[in-house]
Amino acid sequence: MPKKIYTGNVVSDKMNKTVVVAVTRTTQHPVYKKTIKKITKFKAHDEENKCKTGDRISIIESRPLSKDKRWKVLDIVKRGNE
Repeated sequence: MPKKIYTGNVVSDKMNKTVVVAVTRTTQHPVYKKTIKKITKFKAHDEENKCKTGDRISIIESRPLSKDKRWKVLDIVKRGNE
């Protein structure tokens, strides 16, 4: 089975070798058919501490690395405005 790949924005880079990534997706309400924006936060492993807050990055599914980390940084799509 292929591994999942998501793209999102880095919300926090305060931890060592870890970034928090907010992935936004849109879904439709089952009854009212209105488009809803849902945001999910993932903790991803950033081995070289390259990602900074505001960057747009891709993350890939991996084995559990700690209690909360199940994702790795694949690459940086776009740098932030810092």
